[in-house]
Amino acid sequence: MSNVITVNHLIKHYRKAKTNAVDDVSFNVEEGEFFALLGPNGAGKTTTISILNTTLAKTSGQMEVAGYNVDTQSSQVRQSIGVIFQNPSLDLNLTAEENVRFHAVLYGLYPYRPSFALMPSAYKRKVKELAEVLGITGQIYQPIKTFSGGMKRKLEIIRGLIHNPKVLFLDEPTTGLDPESRQNLWQYLMEVRKKQSTTIFLTTHYLEETEDSDRVCIINHGKVIALSTPHSLKKKFVDEYVVVDSHNREELQKELLKHTFQFEGNGPFKIPLQKNSAQEVVSALKTKLSVLQIHTPTLEEAYLEVIKEDHE
Repeated sequence: MSNVITVNHLIKHYRKAKTNAVDDVSFNVEEGEFFALLGPNGAGKTTTISILNTTLAKTSGQMEVAGYNVDTQSSQVRQSIGVIFQNPSLDLNLTAEENVRFHAVLYGLYPYRPSFALMPSAYKRKVKELAEVLGITGQIYQPIKTFSGGMKRKLEIIRGLIHNPKVLFLDEPTTGLDPESRQNLWQYLMEVRKKQSTTIFLTTHYLEETEDSDRVCIINHGKVIALSTPHSLKKKFVDEYVVVDSHNREELQKELLKHTFQFEGNGPFKIPLQKNSAQEVVSALKTKLSVLQIHTPTLEEAYLEVIKEDHE
């Protein structure tokens, strides 16, 4: 697969700041990849994504998006990407559909028409499809002023997808959405990615949204401190273990010692799964268990360990 995003030695220094907001960051993103950029508040995530989508100037470094140089071909970059910003960027004097229509016209997808009824059928189908996915079919023709924060977020998502971008930048895209809307959005995004090979570049504080990502890049204080797959990060930084207990703890402890299982505690017993699988541990125990819990590491746990290690 070819790289759709290339970042080499990116530096961003704000005037009067003592340190760089982005400090020599480098990474590549492949076409069709689901790539997550994570880090604490102030780590440089939004600055990085803003430079890549051409809304912020760099200090130094080389970057390409969709085969175009971010500095010298910014117009072509903007034509190739969709952006869902962390902060709302809607025109409150227009209806929801008018916001989407003017966005589509600015991208050159359709000639301008003064009303929805006069727009081409392809545009109408696309708007209705996206509105249905995000549950705002009945509100798509209403003024933005009447929308809640969550409704405005849904509209921004529709606007960001209307031109079928090659790269979709998502900066905290589900902030303000209810659980059902978040689920519907991610189902739709994964379908779009599969059908159109859309590259998804995500920053989020909802780390469960990154569990299915292809790779995760973690930055802190403007520097890359980890770049790997979720599986590799979890395996490296978080222990997998089984917790067992029994009403007959003495007999269970004897069994654990007999099988030379390493364990912690005097009941419940925590057994790290470094040498044995969970199935091997459970199959070996004959004592009737009152507690059996298999702890599967999460990306959030791995992320917290990476940040903790960086602080030490």
